[in-house]
Amino acid sequence: MPNRCVCNAAVPDDEFARDVASGLARAPKRLPSKYFYDAEGSRLFERICEQPEYYLTRVELALMQTHVADIAAQLGPGVRLVEYGSGAGIKTRLLLGQLKAPAGYVPVEISALALQASVAAIAAELPQLPVRPVCADFTRAHVLPDLPVISARTVIYFPGSTLGNFDSDAALRLLRQMRAEMGAAGAAVIGIDLEKDRATLEAAYNDAAGVTAAFTLNLLTRINRELDGNFDCAGFAHRAHYNAIAARIETAIVSRRDQAVCVAGRRYHFAAGEAMAVEISSKYRLDGFERLAARAGLVVSRHWADAARSFAIVLLQPVRA
Repeated sequence: MPNRCVCNAAVPDDEFARDVASGLARAPKRLPSKYFYDAEGSRLFERICEQPEYYLTRVELALMQTHVADIAAQLGPGVRLVEYGSGAGIKTRLLLGQLKAPAGYVPVEISALALQASVAAIAAELPQLPVRPVCADFTRAHVLPDLPVISARTVIYFPGSTLGNFDSDAALRLLRQMRAEMGAAGAAVIGIDLEKDRATLEAAYNDAAGVTAAFTLNLLTRINRELDGNFDCAGFAHRAHYNAIAARIETAIVSRRDQAVCVAGRRYHFAAGEAMAVEISSKYRLDGFERLAARAGLVVSRHWADAARSFAIVLLQPVRA
């Protein structure tokens, strides 16, 4: 059966407005990182992945290229592959190409443009694969669409170390959501970035070309465009540093001066040097990740890591009663 692409409405503008108003009113201020990914944000993220300092994409892709046949064999035939955050889908196409008689592919992605690009790439490479895209926030409950054939098992695919963008409580909730969605016979394949030296980590999130800074500050441009904001982007700076105690990169937008900003008719004050948190990127130890997964009713049954132990792909399955 040929592909059928049906994309639901993206996150409503009023939800974006509520989240921004709530975040700007907090002390300290905080904005959700999911709003990075408008058309320009998605384009800039693809450029981030090409920067020499950003090792994550290269290492994970190399792991997939080396181990994809083994990963597919572990998953078995007739898989319904559900991907959280489809992105460009390069690693996904590798996996789908190795799966035996997959029942179909269900990408769940908040960015309509990124979703459409991913589906188009899949359709060009695997024209007979049933694809049922869902344009939605994958962290919230969503109904998986039907496929033309019954799948043998549901597998959640969550590459790119995106789980690290959630604090431990939110990551646990998301793993529990995966456990419920995959069912007793399901599985999850997740990419996780591993702990390493501060210099390597901070360089990855502060590339010399300034692409990550442009990506972060594009959130202010989006607020100006969609929510009638008047952020002076030149008056703010990108900052990313490694918090060794929490084992995570913490990214913030920092006010360069004392200033006031209006968004949707409301006025917000920023002190000079005030930091507004926008993203975290947690780094894991494998034993710590196994404990986190166990709290969600999941067990790490296999993992694949590079020689330097900088990144890992883990296979999770439900704990057997």
